Amino acid sequence: MARRRRQSTAEDVVDLVALLPWWAGVTLALVSYLVLHRLAIPPKVTATQPGQIADLAIQSMVAGLATAGQYLAPFLCMVAALISFLRRRKRKGLVTSVAGARSPQALHGMSWTEFELLVGEAFRQQGYTVTEVGGGGADGGVDLVLRKGSETYLVQCKQWKATQVGVHVVRELFGVMVARGAAGAFVVTSGGFSSDARAFAEGRNITLVDGPKLFGLIQQAKASSAAPSGAPPVRPSAQTAQRTPDCPKCKAPMVRRTAKNGPNAGSHFWGCSRYPSCRGTR
Repeated sequence: MARRRRQSTAEDVVDLVALLPWWAGVTLALVSYLVLHRLAIPPKVTATQPGQIADLAIQSMVAGLATAGQYLAPFLCMVAALISFLRRRKRKGLVTSVAGARSPQALHGMSWTEFELLVGEAFRQQGYTVTEVGGGGADGGVDLVLRKGSETYLVQCKQWKATQVGVHVVRELFGVMVARGAAGAFVVTSGGFSSDARAFAEGRNITLVDGPKLFGLIQQAKASSAAPSGAPPVRPSAQTAQRTPDCPKCKAPMVRRTAKNGPNAGSHFWGCSRYPSCRGTR
């Protein structure tokens, strides 16, 4: 499905600010009001020279726009902050619901929007900074952008219950990954992958996360967040461990990466998903 077309600049502003934490939206609302309120003070009309009329007209125009903007901009920021807060609460609720289920079948009962929120929260609880760029359709390319340290990763979500994700999806994401210079990419699905898709991903720093593996990662993330501070990390489920090795230092799941510098530049290795706090490699 195609992404939803934006209808107005105000909608774009709300969508952009809603990507930030809710408290950042509240802060922007306060700052925008203070700045625009100061600009809304009309210029004092005094005796002017003919050459100053244009400057006075510009100042009056700015004051007029700021008068309306001092209320509109904070309102839009507060709406975006509310949306951000509700999304955050919904993501946590989805993680709690899936983590408490008995099987990966729990992933099949949600919409594609809920699935994207769930995947984003699963990565966020693994230490990634997550930017949600999806939200306009059940498909359409990159849905999440992950950042950890200086590295960027791309994520495509496929809420497919019956059909396996084919090699064309993985191939297209690999092309985008190379074009953007990302360190790696993930394809996450509630179902499974074809053998051709798995074969293509091998050695290309693309991690395929099927339903059972995602279910295991969510359970691990939930257990880790509930564990006391300083407790050892929770090991992933057997379904997760059979494809992704554990970090030799902290036992967290590892991520396939590509060496960028040194004599091994271009070669692949396994790096800890908790990098840079943990630098374990295989």
